[in-house]
Amino acid sequence: MTHATLPTARLGAHGPEVGVQGLGCMGMSFGYGPSDAQESRATLERALELGVTLYDTADAYGAGDNERFLAPFVAAHRDELVIATKFALSIPPDRPTERVIRNDPPYIRQAVEASLKRLEVDVIDLYYMHRRDVNVPIEETVGVMAELVREGKVKHLGLSEVTAGELRAAHAVHPIAAVQSEWSLFSRDIEAKVVPAAVELGVALVPYSPLGRGFLTGSFARAEELTEGDFRRQQPRFTGENAAANAALLEPVRAVAAAHGASLAQIALAWVQQRAEVHGLPVIPIPGTRKPGRVEENVTAATIRLTEEELGLLDPIAEQVAGGRYADMTFTSAGRE
Repeated sequence: MTHATLPTARLGAHGPEVGVQGLGCMGMSFGYGPSDAQESRATLERALELGVTLYDTADAYGAGDNERFLAPFVAAHRDELVIATKFALSIPPDRPTERVIRNDPPYIRQAVEASLKRLEVDVIDLYYMHRRDVNVPIEETVGVMAELVREGKVKHLGLSEVTAGELRAAHAVHPIAAVQSEWSLFSRDIEAKVVPAAVELGVALVPYSPLGRGFLTGSFARAEELTEGDFRRQQPRFTGENAAANAALLEPVRAVAAAHGASLAQIALAWVQQRAEVHGLPVIPIPGTRKPGRVEENVTAATIRLTEEELGLLDPIAEQVAGGRYADMTFTSAGRE
């Protein structure tokens, strides 16, 4: 039984009610260096106790390892949580470190069966197209995803890193519950077109990396501080002169945090949470963590109210950020708008 402290919001017009903050589970088994499995399991349990009910994974996170890791937790709490996973980043058998984007119908059907098996569930609550293959009409991709809904293998559909036009085209085929994209004090490109389209269509926004992949928390100041194998070491924002310039941008965040007696992470998350009121749509960020204490810290951010003056201090940060969120932005909505 959960002891919810979070308010809830609905994913799309007909989607499930979830806590207004979810949990990104990728780092528990992939992407951010070594992790402690026991501590990660404790993090999952603590999150649920605090009212976090949306748990986010993908088949590409460790070639299915993250889905397998989550399976026992999902089985123990199946009726209390919403499990979201994704397809599209295929791993070539002869090139295990590479990812190839696939949106074609045969691959989608293969991917959903594999995810259902790894998660040990009969139905996936929220199924995302992880990235867009521009060579496959999005109507064709979503058409197959809609078939999965009719077949009872998927309950609700989501899209990740799509443009406003792609979202409208997809929604015309089948209702889209949620759009996932990077959205934080450092990354605001979706506000120009994607967010207005989501408002128009009644689609929820699920921001990933709302803490700037940890940079906004002050936990690291440059990529060289991260362990070998941490993929953030390859991201332009965290290397060389970009890292130094971006670290200086945290000063307003520190000032606002001091005024609230809060952490940098809590202020960064509070800013994202308040986007719901600013833009008039459900916003459910999915900060990732592997520590129970961090979940407690993150959930508390949902209760912090930033003043107009404080928002004014924080709003200029994004336009000053040095470096893109990826070395190749082709596969993001901003790279195609």
